Amino acid sequence: MFGKRSGNDSEMRVLKPAIQAPEPVSSAAAAPREIAAPTVASPPIAPAKQQPAPTVEARRSDNYYQVKATIFGALIEAIDLAQLAKLDGESAREEIRDIVNEIIAIKNIVMSIAEQEELLDDICNDVLGYGPLEPLLSRDDIADIMVNGAGTVFIEVAGKIQKTGIRFRDNQQLLNICQRIVSQVGRRVDESSPICDARLADGSRVNAIVPPLAIDGPALTIRKFKKDKLTLEQLVKFGAISPEGAQILQIIGRVRCNVLISGGTGSGKTTLLNCLTQFIEHDERVITCEDAAELQLQQPHVVRLETRPPNIEGEGQVTMRELVRNCLRMRPERIIVGEVRGPEAFDLLQAMNTGHDGSMGTLHANNPREALSRCESMITMGGFSLPSRTIREMICASIDVIVQAARLRDGSRRITHITEVMGMEGDTIITQDLFLYDIVGEDANGKIIGRHRSTGIGRPRFWERARYYGEEKRLAAALDAAEVSDKA
Repeated sequence: MFGKRSGNDSEMRVLKPAIQAPEPVSSAAAAPREIAAPTVASPPIAPAKQQPAPTVEARRSDNYYQVKATIFGALIEAIDLAQLAKLDGESAREEIRDIVNEIIAIKNIVMSIAEQEELLDDICNDVLGYGPLEPLLSRDDIADIMVNGAGTVFIEVAGKIQKTGIRFRDNQQLLNICQRIVSQVGRRVDESSPICDARLADGSRVNAIVPPLAIDGPALTIRKFKKDKLTLEQLVKFGAISPEGAQILQIIGRVRCNVLISGGTGSGKTTLLNCLTQFIEHDERVITCEDAAELQLQQPHVVRLETRPPNIEGEGQVTMRELVRNCLRMRPERIIVGEVRGPEAFDLLQAMNTGHDGSMGTLHANNPREALSRCESMITMGGFSLPSRTIREMICASIDVIVQAARLRDGSRRITHITEVMGMEGDTIITQDLFLYDIVGEDANGKIIGRHRSTGIGRPRFWERARYYGEEKRLAAALDAAEVSDKA
């Protein structure tokens, strides 16, 4: 009924009523009033000579955006959005393409078939998707999309940032897309609430900040997730960790060690956390707490919780600390905090130390020692008037293993430390490294050459825990294999 049009003009269409019954006109081919225009040829979008279709990185001409704005305005006048909303995505896209083709013919716009197809895709993306971002979101090799105002878009590919030729019509179009994204998860971004964290349907993390805080126009940052989730085996293939180190991580996840994943921005903390959760038994009840729900656990018994910002009256906020505290009343076996960045560190440590073994979390730090210091700082900032020694004792009793991730200068990501928390010696927390990553040099292409090595620890502190879960033989075999690999 609302699909591709046929020759029967009496069919109900996704056009406004005025277009279904146009007034008589003297022209041989009657055209809808909403999209009628003088048949003066618009300037061509590209030079007359044949050129290959532009890539994502190609910068389009101003003429292209002028013609697109003209056609888009006519489309909005002609189309009935209420009828369009009733169609599925593919049917709506086909209907829009048909109407745009008719507008191009009526306005006598000169363009090649390739340019027309590109324009049709752009307009469909504007109406039904995320506009100029759609071709970037469909690429699986992009890790980050950074929009700095309407005219500047950067992407990160293979760990390197590069500028694209993508641009928005104006800042208003960019703001509309930001609002479309955040509204899907029940949030808002405007002048009264100019900062917002949200997510896309695939779990990709979104941050938007708009004027008056963003001076040069809305700034949109999307941390994309791959469609196929990475596994520890793939991390080994990419060189992020050695096979023996991956085996140790698998055992750590399985025997319910309390794990803190530390690293800088873009170092792969969330990806690594997803990998470790793959070894959680399917009969365990897992509760995740996040600012923007991005973890995608495969276990059947998972409860996902998400914080909530305050409303326009400044009320209704639900903080991460409240979520973590509520978790303790939900009979969890493991609690996973997407990112620890405040006083919720105290509640997570308490949970780890009171029967919720196997809990995990991530935080920003440059090395395992700094990660422990940050835990102490976050607890202190929460207003807890506890002596430093007491806080450190709590940290030692709660955290078993720290896994450090890093993004190196060539853009590659590596697991640089697998470190155990041993205990206290005086007022100092004692740690020991099980695995380290040594940088040897770089090749002719600027790629860093390094190797993972075992520190030779024959019996880590969680050995008894591994024995309790029947994993001590696998643990011993992995440690022996690591030593043999180092000697080789």
